[in-house]
Amino acid sequence: MERVCHINDILPGTSQGFRYSPFGHDDIFLVNQGGIIYGYRNSCPHWPGSTLPLKKGQYLDEYAKHIVCRGHGALFEIETGICISGPCRGERLTALSIEVDEHGNVFVVTA
Repeated sequence: MERVCHINDILPGTSQGFRYSPFGHDDIFLVNQGGIIYGYRNSCPHWPGSTLPLKKGQYLDEYAKHIVCRGHGALFEIETGICISGPCRGERLTALSIEVDEHGNVFVVTA
């Protein structure tokens, strides 16, 4: 289990990417939806290894209702990671196991 950030670092309705590898793009990203933290690998199922945002931290659509792959136009449910629109409809993002402790520290159990 590895500490990623504090829950206050990701405000409700926002997302943030994090890098585990020493080089390249963010490997994972977290989304705060109403105080619940969801985590996914930063890889579109339409083209595995292809990252979702065009700019760092921009994983959500303009209304913060869906995760969006800017390269493929796919939309994903925040709670499930299931693609509801786009070339990978019905597929899903790879979810991470997330825990938040009593102090608000956010941990990734599986990275």
